[in-house]
Amino acid sequence: MRRNRNAKIIATLGPASSSPEMIRRLFAAGADVFRINMSHGDQADHRERVRIIRDVEAATGRPIAVLLDLQGPKLRVGRFTDGKAELTEGARFRLDLDGAPGDVERVCLPHEEIFAAIRPGTNLLLDDGKVRLMVEECGANFANTVVKAGGVVSNNKGVNVPGVVLPLSPFTDKDRRDLAFGLELGVDWVAPSFIQRREDLVELREMVGHQAFICSKLEKPAAVDRLDDIVELSDAVMVARGDLGVELPPERVPAVQKRIIRACREAGKAVVVATQMLESMINSPVPTRAEASDVAVAVYDGADAVMLSAESAAGRYPAEAVAMMDRIVVEVERDPLYRTTVDAQNPQPQPTAADAISDAMRRVAEALPITATVTYTSSGFSAFRAARERPSSPILGLTPALNTARRLALVWGVHAVVSEEIHDVEEMVDNACALAVEHGFGNAGDLLVIVAGMPFGVSGTTNMLRIARIK
Repeated sequence: MRRNRNAKIIATLGPASSSPEMIRRLFAAGADVFRINMSHGDQADHRERVRIIRDVEAATGRPIAVLLDLQGPKLRVGRFTDGKAELTEGARFRLDLDGAPGDVERVCLPHEEIFAAIRPGTNLLLDDGKVRLMVEECGANFANTVVKAGGVVSNNKGVNVPGVVLPLSPFTDKDRRDLAFGLELGVDWVAPSFIQRREDLVELREMVGHQAFICSKLEKPAAVDRLDDIVELSDAVMVARGDLGVELPPERVPAVQKRIIRACREAGKAVVVATQMLESMINSPVPTRAEASDVAVAVYDGADAVMLSAESAAGRYPAEAVAMMDRIVVEVERDPLYRTTVDAQNPQPQPTAADAISDAMRRVAEALPITATVTYTSSGFSAFRAARERPSSPILGLTPALNTARRLALVWGVHAVVSEEIHDVEEMVDNACALAVEHGFGNAGDLLVIVAGMPFGVSGTTNMLRIARIK
């Protein structure tokens, strides 16, 4: 099975999409990666979903990636005597560590880390920004605020602190248990929440090791301020626009999205655009025109993948949402302007053998009628560098490692195939030609450009380019 597009699709699984039949439908409709959201459901549910994904993988013969999305710390107010309170603009409101039920004058905020980080003038956003407070006075266990935007706040609503780096680990005890569970299941990608600093990713990398790739979710302005550090230490980055849109003014989110995509493209890291992409399809069989344009813009900008959340996890039309996203991506990539845009954003090669070879590969694909680019890769490194170039011909990623093939399911343009180890150049060419024909990437007489590293089987040694004609 070969996709007729380069950008990939991530579908979140949930109550609407957990049956074997529906997961098969989502894959057939175009899902390349399945997201397991640890904020919802229990481990037994997620274990069964992963089992079904692996059954679909075995039945179709196509590597499928599983992305484990960690919940991260959830900052919330406490409970109210009446279950809720209406805060009026201009009124004073106190947050403290007293666990007693709240009212219109105060409520518990059981997070000492927030009190340690805020200052007079800090804004606090409640319930996804629907209510805004400004700190007037604060100490180690309280904050006296004035209500700047009023509204009803009910029990356990979330709290955001924009523009402040909070002194807490992004990994709760639950996250550590969920991570161990996911690695035991053999997930391919781990997506941490609440990343603020490079130290957060150093901590995660120590826990994950080489068992999975890391896709850092950019949800906070503090993370955007440290974008280069986070991109450097990640294998991919997710533009989590829902959370970003709470802590940033909405008008800034599109520019931040473009900045993140450019930074990832420059570094050769994958980038995912997520949240509210086809939101209306939770309840409607068709999206709004604005949503279709939103998906298209992400593809024009060069995103590796676009993601569905509630649309596929809890919506009424999960398979239709995936199929719609597939059609939008295909249509964008047919547009001549798409190729012009992608080429205009092409980054300069870094001074390494791998980038010099990958740059030459792209130029060969432009100068000759190349039917496919073939990369031999053990770790996935060569395929990532090839994808960074966005070649005009599809990328056939050959690897002896099934876990590498699965991870590459998220990367732009890569059709990953598990292949035998190769030992010499002749075997390299023969194997590439045979698999290109088998997977529909060429026929006798067609030209391939092959990228590999010598000595064969050693990760990170991309240093060879070969042009071959299929016999």
